[in-house]
Amino acid sequence: MPEADRHCLGDLGLGQRQRLKGWPDLWLAADKPRHRARTAAMAPASPPPPPVAPDQTLALSDALLLRILACLPESHLTGAASLVCRRWMRLAGRLRRRLAVRDWAFVTHRLPYRFPDLADLDLFPASIAAPTAPPHASSPLLTCGEVSLTLDPGADPPLGACRFLDDELLDRGLRAVATSFPNLRRLSATAAAESGGLMAIAGGCPTLQELELHRCTDLALRPVSAFAHLQILCIVAAASPALYGTGQDGGVTDIGLTILAHGCKRLVKLELMGCEGSYDGVAAVGRCCAMLEELTIADHRMDGGWLAALAFCGNLKTLRLHGCSRIDDDPGPAEHLGACLTLESLQLQQCQLRDRCALQALFLVCEGARELQIKNCWGLEDDMFALAGLCRRVKFLTLEGCSLLTTRGLESVITSWSDLQSLEVVSCNKIKDEEISPTLSELFSNLKELKWRPDNKSFLASSLVGTGMGKKGRVFFKRILPSHQQIKGKVLNYSTNAAA
Repeated sequence: MPEADRHCLGDLGLGQRQRLKGWPDLWLAADKPRHRARTAAMAPASPPPPPVAPDQTLALSDALLLRILACLPESHLTGAASLVCRRWMRLAGRLRRRLAVRDWAFVTHRLPYRFPDLADLDLFPASIAAPTAPPHASSPLLTCGEVSLTLDPGADPPLGACRFLDDELLDRGLRAVATSFPNLRRLSATAAAESGGLMAIAGGCPTLQELELHRCTDLALRPVSAFAHLQILCIVAAASPALYGTGQDGGVTDIGLTILAHGCKRLVKLELMGCEGSYDGVAAVGRCCAMLEELTIADHRMDGGWLAALAFCGNLKTLRLHGCSRIDDDPGPAEHLGACLTLESLQLQQCQLRDRCALQALFLVCEGARELQIKNCWGLEDDMFALAGLCRRVKFLTLEGCSLLTTRGLESVITSWSDLQSLEVVSCNKIKDEEISPTLSELFSNLKELKWRPDNKSFLASSLVGTGMGKKGRVFFKRILPSHQQIKGKVLNYSTNAAA
């Protein structure tokens, strides 16, 4: 460096020396604005963002927007419409009439504000307590209706009883529902040891017409007399399914059925699942519930002789037995059974029909039935089905999944019914098309309605009607096979089998 320049630098202060040390940075910093201005001048101008369109629905009143949203399907109300904005979510919630709740905390906090006008409320899934330990990723899941439980292969037994919330929480939630939904028409809930929650429902929901009560006991049926307009009642006893425990909390016996009979005299439909009892309980229901038209008994644990009590149901039109491992262990003498004179439909589904005395007693009680349905029942052989001939007024017969019944057994019964108008036979593998006699064929031609699919072959043939398939195989193979594989204009055996 020249001597003059060194002398000038020596005269400068310390701050100026530091400033000179940063001279390159100062130079670049001074050049940056000019460089950015030049770059901005060379770059093309970006278009401004489009203006946000105003919400046209703000001009509509809530009443008018409710009328518009009411035209949408329910799936759209719960999905896309509720995600538009908070206003739409609030209005869509006012249009919901049915809801199944899965979180009990939502019942006591947000349910009345989110869905204020519910008429059908299902609280049973929310009353099941969450598992204490998180399930393993590879653990299998068992689902029965609304209940889902995780199997633990290392435990003994691998599946424990279904755990429910505390009775205090259940009662608190039912009281919140009673104060928030006075127009409730249908309710599905879990019974608690104390009946304070149900009493609150009876007082706060005077229009309730349908009640489904799970884990029910005799004590839980005490407040049913307070439901003035109850017409449909479904009782799932505490000891009925294996998911509800081992029956230590009790179940529904003759005491509960008697309380029910004296309290719900306006019942039209009654469903008893897993209930105990005997002749006395069923007779009390028949005597007191004079308007009862439909009775469903599922997986019952009743004592012998209860079938004779059905004669007291003077207005019964439909009797349905579902999932019963036995019908009646001791039905008693036939002359003491009586009959349901107004019965129109007898429906048996997934029942054990191996007891000849019990099945005969059932058909004697229901001898006036116009409709007979037997679906997926076990033990229905030709001799057992012959007992159905006691019901001489049958007009509509439905058989499904009766794998032991043969064509001869079917013909021996239905040819004796002069009033038969409709016949439906599905998945009865021992009933063969080639075994149909001329008498049975003539009977089929006189029916008003016939659904004939006894086995898979018949189902396939009926599904191909009108399509032309099954008749074009020979022409198809003639077209695709070379000429040297055809003998005198006939296709080889494997193609003929395919065409057939």
